[in-house]
Amino acid sequence: MRKKSNGKMQRGDQSYVALFETDRPKGKLFIYRLFTVSLFAGIFSIWVYRCSHLFIKQEHDGDNVSSGLVWLTLFAAEVWFGFYWLLTQALRWNLLFRHPYNHRLSVRYGHSLPRVDVFVCTADPEIEPPLMVINTVLSVMAYDYPTEKLSVYLSDDAASEITFYALLEASSFAKHWLPFCKRFNVEPRSPSAYFHSLSNPTYSSDDDSVWSKEFAAIKKLYKDMERRIEDATKLGEAPRDVRSKHKGFTQWDSYSSQRDHDTILHILLHRKDAQNSKDVEGSVMPTLVYLAREKRPQCPHHFKAGAMNSLIRVSSKISNGTIILNVDCDMYSNNSESVRDALCFFMDEEKGHDIAYVQFPQNFVGVTKNDLYGSDLRVIAEMEFHGADGYGGPLYIGSGCFHRRDVLCGQKFSDRRKVNDWKSQDDPFMEASLQKQEQDSEALASCTHEQNSLWGTEMGLLYGCAVEDVITGLSIKSKGWRSVYCNPKRKAFLGVAPNTLGQTLVQHKRWSEGQLQILVSKYSPAWYGFGKISLGLQMVYCCYNLWSSNSLATLYFSLVPSLCLFKGIPLFPKMSSRWLIPYASVIVGETTYSLLEFLSCGGTVRGWWNEQRMWLYKRTSSYFFAFMDTTLKLLGFASDSGFIITAKVAEQEVSQRYREEVMEFGASSPMFTLLATLAMLNLFCFIGVSVEALMSEGGIIRVLEKMVLQVILCVVLVLINLPIYGGLFFRKDKGRLPSSVAIKSTIFALSACVLIKALH
Repeated sequence: MRKKSNGKMQRGDQSYVALFETDRPKGKLFIYRLFTVSLFAGIFSIWVYRCSHLFIKQEHDGDNVSSGLVWLTLFAAEVWFGFYWLLTQALRWNLLFRHPYNHRLSVRYGHSLPRVDVFVCTADPEIEPPLMVINTVLSVMAYDYPTEKLSVYLSDDAASEITFYALLEASSFAKHWLPFCKRFNVEPRSPSAYFHSLSNPTYSSDDDSVWSKEFAAIKKLYKDMERRIEDATKLGEAPRDVRSKHKGFTQWDSYSSQRDHDTILHILLHRKDAQNSKDVEGSVMPTLVYLAREKRPQCPHHFKAGAMNSLIRVSSKISNGTIILNVDCDMYSNNSESVRDALCFFMDEEKGHDIAYVQFPQNFVGVTKNDLYGSDLRVIAEMEFHGADGYGGPLYIGSGCFHRRDVLCGQKFSDRRKVNDWKSQDDPFMEASLQKQEQDSEALASCTHEQNSLWGTEMGLLYGCAVEDVITGLSIKSKGWRSVYCNPKRKAFLGVAPNTLGQTLVQHKRWSEGQLQILVSKYSPAWYGFGKISLGLQMVYCCYNLWSSNSLATLYFSLVPSLCLFKGIPLFPKMSSRWLIPYASVIVGETTYSLLEFLSCGGTVRGWWNEQRMWLYKRTSSYFFAFMDTTLKLLGFASDSGFIITAKVAEQEVSQRYREEVMEFGASSPMFTLLATLAMLNLFCFIGVSVEALMSEGGIIRVLEKMVLQVILCVVLVLINLPIYGGLFFRKDKGRLPSSVAIKSTIFALSACVLIKALH
């Protein structure tokens, strides 16, 4: 049974109807809390067992000193897992679901809606192809929103002539695409996604022949544009006839490199340009702006945070939208009503006054049925962020997020319940011409503009962290604001998920490294947020901040119990011991809940198994390397690494293997070597103890009696690593693990087994 907030309430003498509803699943939460209490009893019993047996000599434990050290470190790992499990309860203890009513918004505000600026960021035309970028741009230009109040900005941190040319082509195509979308109620409004994924597109016309004719025409226009952009990409420059017609290309005459160039700013569409800013039906189009901020080798550019801050300043002179949406270039709009959904939260007169941003989930297109790499972040999107909403709002995750402009610019929250005057907005373009506006705005994107200013510290996105979005959201909440999580049935944004194991691990290394940087910085939620945000929200942030720290305990459990099994040293209670009960209850209870939770979020049983595999792979490779890199930087032994962009395109063979759910390895890397070594070590330990059990008196029964949990753990690890064994020895395709990794991992694993066997 769910408890819903009353949609109607009294506000003064007037009847007031809320623009959104809050929904708490009280019944499910009660059951979950009972389960949590019972599971914690089991965890606490495990701690009691480990403490009470800490100094008791174990059978066949050999050297008391080394055995005691193993026992003590195992206890530390168990305490860590228990502590982290307690932190994660904040993500499930107080679930909250939001439901916006955008039809009420339209009735109440009509034509008095605020201006909205949309920021799309790209940084590398090779990894993020211009054609993909403009599809995202076109999808947000086509929002179901008054076009005169919508502005779209593309930040090109590569200052690519091809990307500018693609945007120029998109501005022309949009004159046909936008009317088509509105006339036939197209979803999604990314042309590529629409043509590719919908075999029977939806439309609102009763005349099929009219639709068919217009559909064929618009598809031909898109294919022609696609061909021209692809040809220009292959040539490495825009067509000469286009260059000669548009003055904007002259700014590339002084271009040196991606890290050394002037500000390039062009307003491609604006309502003041009456001749060029209307679509084929005579309607005004959204403002469209291209920006490549100035870059110099001697000046730090702060990656995406620097690009976003330049956009905030430049847009304040051109459109000055009250609401800002930022979207990654690979996350196209999948729901044309997302803007109105977000405004329901900001513009609610009773409950919207303290909302700083509205975060939508990151969802992905093309993910396999069983989500081979756990790329869909299913549990985070469908469960954990709803739990974060119950304590003050989800993290800001850098894409699909609507912000109040004044909050991004550093405004603190005042508890006075003032009603926002969404009508009174200054129009910075009333007096200036397009050319004058471009010239005046260029200086705001210069390298020197932020010197001796509060940008990056008190204003805009914060600098100094690989996950600038998360740290910015925390800073905003610490100023008294809150955020809300909006997860509509029709997903608001769809992106491109990594389709190789290497890409997934690299992406999570960057995320986890940035999260740990937050934890050890002055912005740590443990002390920066103390007294400013709720304890539950502090726990939520710490859950993600401690991702990489989990690597140590996970590596320990992946390594030591198997080696001790191979050596014959028991680490857990015997099968006949009553102390086995808490271990069994925790293992069965947590595994069952994890599976049921994953299934409730729309996953499959095999998808859950893949999720467990990726949980292990990430913790023992990318999270471990992130932890080590951060530690070395703190000690002064390493420099900051650059911002790594995950590739958004893949070769045909790679894509085919991904669709068939065959794990892609390919190149050699330290992460693969570590994963393969752990996999081989567990395999050797399992084979070794099996052979010894078969040859010894008492056989398998004796081994199970003494070390049943270690046997189960080793077997599970071997089963999880089946794709690695296939990649090492059985596969012949290009996606297999290189021979060098097979040789090194086998030698390392055998050496560890020989060494542990030789110890007395």
